[in-house]
Amino acid sequence: MNIRKLPLKNIIMHKKRTAGLLIILVVLTIALFGGSLFIKSLNNGLDSLNERLGSDIIVLPKDAESEVDLKNLLLQGTPGYFYMDKSILSELENIEGVDKISAQYFLVSANADCCSVKVQIIGFDEKTDFTIKPWLHESYKGVLKDNEIIVGSMLSTRVGHTLKLYGKEFLVVGKLEKTGTGLDTAVYTTGDTVKTLIGAAQDKGISILSKQSPDDVISSVYIDIKDGYDIDSIVSDINLGHNEVKAVRSKTMMTSTSDRLGIISAAISLLIKTIWVFAAVILIAAFYIITGERKREFAALRVIGVSRKRLGILVMSEALILGVIGSLIGIIMTGAVMYSFSVLIGTKLDLPYLLPGAFTAAYYILITFAGVVFIGAVSGLISAYKAVSVDTAKILRE
Repeated sequence: MNIRKLPLKNIIMHKKRTAGLLIILVVLTIALFGGSLFIKSLNNGLDSLNERLGSDIIVLPKDAESEVDLKNLLLQGTPGYFYMDKSILSELENIEGVDKISAQYFLVSANADCCSVKVQIIGFDEKTDFTIKPWLHESYKGVLKDNEIIVGSMLSTRVGHTLKLYGKEFLVVGKLEKTGTGLDTAVYTTGDTVKTLIGAAQDKGISILSKQSPDDVISSVYIDIKDGYDIDSIVSDINLGHNEVKAVRSKTMMTSTSDRLGIISAAISLLIKTIWVFAAVILIAAFYIITGERKREFAALRVIGVSRKRLGILVMSEALILGVIGSLIGIIMTGAVMYSFSVLIGTKLDLPYLLPGAFTAAYYILITFAGVVFIGAVSGLISAYKAVSVDTAKILRE
């Protein structure tokens, strides 16, 4: 009889016992690996939003909030649009403390060749923009010309291809890295191109502007304040002096998203710890009880010459093998689900959600694997101690 193969044979032969222990180990793995990936993905999404925002104050039409969800539109690119008179831009430029200022234009596509849903079209001023260009330049270094667009990562078109919007063809010159937000399905272009699109929509009978010309409107104004000036005071002055617009501090918008993320992360962290405590206790208890039921088996091994030390190693080997198998199954299952359904998860959460890259994921895999195998080893150690303590003579008499 080959003693070295005995742990693996025991695992294969006792299918119900093995299945029960593996379920506990897989649950441990899913809790740690899945929970860690989930929290990291939320933090990544928030970081990508912080990089995207890049301004101190956002100025919008007064009635914009009643038309769309501002936070989702501005932070996550949820489709929507609104307009205000362009004259407000020159008035805001003259406010003391304003360092940089730039307007943007929003429009929603009626349809697009790339997808079956509406996409958000965001137009910016190439000369004055300071919030979008630094981000776009990661994928396109040139100056964006009229009728050229940069698309989000989730749009099914490639650089060099064209995209049809409102019956007009636009050249795709860049494709952005994934952000984990609705901005992944947005289209970025110049303000003049958006004005052209508004005109094209009106030519097709789609009413976007009632009386105003596309040249006379903007959707939002992004403002960066000089050092030493009180941002909240400037926000208050804008709101008091201009009844037709509403100024919002960017940080205020991010705070609500950050607070929601913090609550969810804290809840998941607590859940992970709770699951680990209960699962670890159950696993140790299960190994301990199973060891007690295997007293005759251990006594028989002692009779045929297996030393106490060797017996302990056999029991420990079983626990380690189960730990390795259970952690691998859990890691594969969790990774397959989270990476396959990342878009759906982010959509349902209504929060920025960006899965980590290969290096970070590998780190979490290593930590999870080590943690689960360690718990299995501790359970095996306790079981091994009980196994070697078996009174062989007493068991044989029974």
